[in-house]
Amino acid sequence: MSSASDNAPLEPSSPSGPEWADPARLRPVFQSRRLIVGITGGIAAYKTATMVSRLAQAGASITVCMTESAARFVTPLTFQALSGSPVYTSQWEHIESNDPQHIALASRADAMLIAPCSMDCMARLANGQAPDVVTLIASAINRASTPVLLAPSMNEVMWSQPATVRNAAQLVQDGFTLVGPASGWQACRAVGPGRMSEPEEILAALATALTLARGARRP
Repeated sequence: MSSASDNAPLEPSSPSGPEWADPARLRPVFQSRRLIVGITGGIAAYKTATMVSRLAQAGASITVCMTESAARFVTPLTFQALSGSPVYTSQWEHIESNDPQHIALASRADAMLIAPCSMDCMARLANGQAPDVVTLIASAINRASTPVLLAPSMNEVMWSQPATVRNAAQLVQDGFTLVGPASGWQACRAVGPGRMSEPEEILAALATALTLARGARRP
């Protein structure tokens, strides 16, 4: 039998830990929240599948959008099954609305998370380009009221490139929230910074962003 404290709401500002892996503990934070999860090309997309599953179990309403490259790592069908909603892979799709899809999705979202966020995606967002469905939706979100979190994921050399350093600084200045990256073993057999943060850390950051945004909207 669980105690009352077992289901107590998490403090979003608390350090990430194993509690962020328990959908029942996540429910007070994410229940009925409308989230957009963008996925770009990177092997770390398998971690995003874990996050989408936990968010769905916690009662969030999730819309997943994927670039063409992302679909080469994990299929859209996987995320459709995990989220229980259609997955967007093209900016020309109009599945749930007669309005331009990126406007309709962006206007009703409580937050957007792009994970993994590739070097290319960071460059597109930093320079105001929106040639794919992920960056198109992100470009239509008012970041003054709706948080957009980016979880970078790339090789250590790519992360240290001057262009990436400049883009990361510009994105923060433009109102995006960067989560990570972490240091560690990478699929390219390198060890260093650039590895996408673990699901628990990203979920903790997302919860904090949602709580702060909700507080800012109160009169």
